[in-house]
Amino acid sequence: MKIFKFGGASVKDAEGVKNVLNVLKHEGFKNTLIVISAMGKTTNAFEKIIDSYYNKSSDLEQHLEDVRKFHLEIISNLFEIKNHPIYMEVEQLLGKLGGFLIDNKSTNYNFIYDQIVGYGELLSTKIVSAYLNDHKLNANWIDVRDYIKTDSSYRDAKIDWEQTSVKISKINTEQLYITQGFIGSNSNQKTTSLGREGSDFTAAIFAYCLNAQSVTIWKDVVGVLNADPRFFKTTELLQQISYSEAIEMAFYGASVIHPKTLKPLENKNIPLYVRSFYSLTKNGTTVGKGHSLIPEVPCFILKQHQILISIAALDFSFMVESNLSDIFKILHNYKLKVNLIQNSALSFSVCIEDNYHNFQQFLNEMKLKYNLNYTENVSLYTIRHATQESVQEIEQKGRILLKQATKGTVQLVMQ
Repeated sequence: MKIFKFGGASVKDAEGVKNVLNVLKHEGFKNTLIVISAMGKTTNAFEKIIDSYYNKSSDLEQHLEDVRKFHLEIISNLFEIKNHPIYMEVEQLLGKLGGFLIDNKSTNYNFIYDQIVGYGELLSTKIVSAYLNDHKLNANWIDVRDYIKTDSSYRDAKIDWEQTSVKISKINTEQLYITQGFIGSNSNQKTTSLGREGSDFTAAIFAYCLNAQSVTIWKDVVGVLNADPRFFKTTELLQQISYSEAIEMAFYGASVIHPKTLKPLENKNIPLYVRSFYSLTKNGTTVGKGHSLIPEVPCFILKQHQILISIAALDFSFMVESNLSDIFKILHNYKLKVNLIQNSALSFSVCIEDNYHNFQQFLNEMKLKYNLNYTENVSLYTIRHATQESVQEIEQKGRILLKQATKGTVQLVMQ
């Protein structure tokens, strides 16, 4: 079976949905399972709904209506029949969302987030499925929450591989399926999410459990590039990347491939292809066994909106193992993602990102035990397969606050 994943950019409008049909006709659609993300920037739109609901803001109804209009406009451009059943299906989904907003008693932000945000994927897959079926592709729409089972770590759920494998193994691998990325459900049938950009991981989970032939991520770029073209003028296509190299790149923050995606594929030697849905005749990038990188060129990874913190003991004593253990425990408690660390005798520096807006609480606790200096909104550049020229290129971009080099990899925190 083949697994195809289409991200939000590939279904951002009616033309994108039509192009999904073109891709399937070109590639073949039997023995295929399609994972689809929320359309365009819908996840951001649902996050506005979540924040308005949680904070009891007066603009909640407007945000709900924005989401409704966005999807109805796409439907009107896809279906000629004005009373097509998809209109009712979309209204029913939005009705269920409205019911949750009325009935919910929980004040847990992460729980609320997961119950709401997954409607983006449910809406997109309903629309794409209806369009494919109108064009005789016989797509079987399935609710991913019936197949991917997780614990209750809302917004970053861990997979129950045993349960998930049993449920996914029941899929008829000779048919065409369409399902949602990013979400699953726990033992109480409550929606959970796998972390932001988790749709790639969803594709890998299905591939692993179905012993798939391959996974293809369809994107609006030609494949995996050695740098993000939004921030670097010159980029180069990476034709082949080994699993281990791709995992390293994902660890450092390369956005093309989700960090959790690669390991299940490597365990069963399932190749991952990253291809352009605009250029179906081009091969794109292959991630699999073999040479670490073809061509072997420096790869640049940029993480913005970081916080660089310098931590020292209140009595100016050495920073020893007990201090570091305590600091990492507090970082973990506040879900602050560590992207770089550097230790000296008297201080410990760490570059973090605050995905859950817990930094102020972290500061309040840390100041009771340590002296802290911090700089917000810094950028972290990582260069894989670094050369002297590539490092010099990055050093021109601003003031260096911290620099760290290991074999083949250089990291710079810049302001």
